[in-house]
Amino acid sequence: MVPGNLHTSWGYVIPPLLGFLVLFSLALISLLQGGRKRTNLLFAGICLLGALLNADMALVSILPDERSALRVDRIVHFFFVFSVPVYIGFVHAFLGIRNRRWLEKTAWLLSVGFLVIVPTGLYLNGFHYYFFGRIARAGLLFHLFSVVVAFTVLYCLALLYRAMQRTADNHVRNRIKYIFVGLGFSGLLLAFTILPVSGVPVYPLGNFSFIPGIFLAFGLLKYDLLDLGALIRRGTVYFLLTGILTVLYLLVIFLFHTFFFSVAGDSFFLSLILVLIGILLFNPLRGRVQVLIDRLFFRGRYDYRELLQELSGRLALLLRLPQIRQMLMGSIAEALQVERVNLVLCEEGEYRLYNEGGDEAGTALPRGIAVRMDVLSRQKRPMTRAAAERYHAAEEDRKTLLQFFNHLGSVLVVPIPARSGSAGWLALGQKRSGELFVEEDLELLTTIANQAATAIENAQSYEALEALNRDLEQKVTARTAALREALAEKERTQDQLIRSESLAAIGQLVAGTAHELNNPIAGAMSLVESSVETIEETKRETANLDEVIEDLRFSLGELRRAEAIIRSLLDLSRQTQTYVEPVDINRAVEDALLVLYNQYKDLEVRITKDYGDLPPVKGNYANLGQVLINILRNALQALTEGKGEISLTTRYRAASDTVAIVCRDTGRGIPAASLKDIFKPFFTTKVVGHGTGLGLYICHEIVRRHGGQIHVESEVGSGTVVIVELPGKRREG
Repeated sequence: MVPGNLHTSWGYVIPPLLGFLVLFSLALISLLQGGRKRTNLLFAGICLLGALLNADMALVSILPDERSALRVDRIVHFFFVFSVPVYIGFVHAFLGIRNRRWLEKTAWLLSVGFLVIVPTGLYLNGFHYYFFGRIARAGLLFHLFSVVVAFTVLYCLALLYRAMQRTADNHVRNRIKYIFVGLGFSGLLLAFTILPVSGVPVYPLGNFSFIPGIFLAFGLLKYDLLDLGALIRRGTVYFLLTGILTVLYLLVIFLFHTFFFSVAGDSFFLSLILVLIGILLFNPLRGRVQVLIDRLFFRGRYDYRELLQELSGRLALLLRLPQIRQMLMGSIAEALQVERVNLVLCEEGEYRLYNEGGDEAGTALPRGIAVRMDVLSRQKRPMTRAAAERYHAAEEDRKTLLQFFNHLGSVLVVPIPARSGSAGWLALGQKRSGELFVEEDLELLTTIANQAATAIENAQSYEALEALNRDLEQKVTARTAALREALAEKERTQDQLIRSESLAAIGQLVAGTAHELNNPIAGAMSLVESSVETIEETKRETANLDEVIEDLRFSLGELRRAEAIIRSLLDLSRQTQTYVEPVDINRAVEDALLVLYNQYKDLEVRITKDYGDLPPVKGNYANLGQVLINILRNALQALTEGKGEISLTTRYRAASDTVAIVCRDTGRGIPAASLKDIFKPFFTTKVVGHGTGLGLYICHEIVRRHGGQIHVESEVGSGTVVIVELPGKRREG
């Protein structure tokens, strides 16, 4: 074929254009998503050099000027000679080989040496013209570079193959597999381009480098081979798809133009056919390919959505941590078909490891790992074991991460977020199918982890609340028992206090009443003695018999009065605790007045009594008598200078079935500020030494025990009214 006839070279342009598009897109993804990681930069460099070589193959066939084409060829190879050190460096970095930097430096020096000969005829010295078009012709030293390239490709393939065979980690093996097939065979195809350059009339295999490039793009986008964070970017996939289909569409037009327009010439009919091809073929084909891409990249998406809905519902119903842990691990293991699922949770400052069917209490992480868990806590997104191996922070941190992965036998760790830091991690083993985790898996696991975080936090709060309730119940039980004991002790103390006060009061009354008893007894004794003498004289004289009888009758009255006083004292001093004996309130009032007579007989006090017809009250006679004695004594002591009036009224109130006792005095009265405290123990308005402050308190307690009430109304200077209301029938209080 002559140099001027380039018509047949159009078919040669399409495959290298596809290769350029695929490799250049991979380079952009690696540069934009990979950051400054050495592996990603070297990978982007390889893709850019491959894209330049594919672009060179297309341009050499398109450019009509041979000198311009040769110049472009040499410029591209000026960069391409550095493919050797870049290729070796990438494979070393990808496999973690750090002890062969000397080989990388040697390759760089060798490439710099080739720069001297690239612009000369010793490297490229013209073109070959074959049936498929124009291609560069090799110079003498080009073959030396070809040998270096062949050695580099074989060396790197050998390293990748050996690493793939040695690893037992499916995740690592799959990553190496995609790099081995995609990048390795792209390099091999490009290396075989040396055949037509050397004069062998075969179609350059490097034009088909887009095929392993597409395979590599699939692995890169779906499995995130280089931790680019570009997993299943639908827009990226469709962009590549549209570009490839566009090139294919151009190829169809070219073929149609070659086989039909050259024969039939330009016509409206043929142009219409091209438009119909675009409508009927290109768009449906793109739709079908998109469906295929969705199946490859998004397979199981709707199953995962259903799984998320099911998990969300189940997690919302569980409030027990063991149930949440088992359900979480079991569901993930079943959905993703992984060998194992572990759960690491931070509980009370300690990291505990849980696994399916294991101990509900879990096992504590080894201290060497637990103390460095802050390294993993800083990772806010899922991390693979391969990413941990390439961790670019401190070497000690990288070792900690690897220890964590090794201890759990996991290849993927997904953080469970918390309000501050991480609540724990989901640690997954390899898939049973040997496939890698894709972004769909990571999105599912991240969503599950977020929902699990809420469920775990709710369960922890619920368990904490339960524990608090249990502690509270125990404390309430203990406090109730203590309160009951205190109340019982209070009752015993009150009983003792009432008995003591009653005995003390009776003692005071007896001391005062002794004199009162001595008077009638002494009078009666005197009269009896005198009557005895009179009777002796009566034997002689009977005139004094009437006088003797009168004296004896008076003596009998005095003795009866003494008997009544003694009986009242006995009744009021009985120490019984029964509250069911019938009590005549009117008699109790009279007994109280009788035993207090000695205290008011010499006072200028007028006591008025207005007794109603009362039914008997069930209660304790002695205790009620003590209430009346205390009330009457207070009334007597409240009189100014012992002068005044005390009125006693008893009534039965049929409507409420109560017996009311009202004691009204005209004494000094009680200040309003003190009224609220008068029933408190040891409170008194009397001067020091004239009251214990227990009288009204004991009255209140006795009345309360009888199921009644006691009220006091008072006004300073106008006197005081004390009202006691007792139930007609005993009411248990």
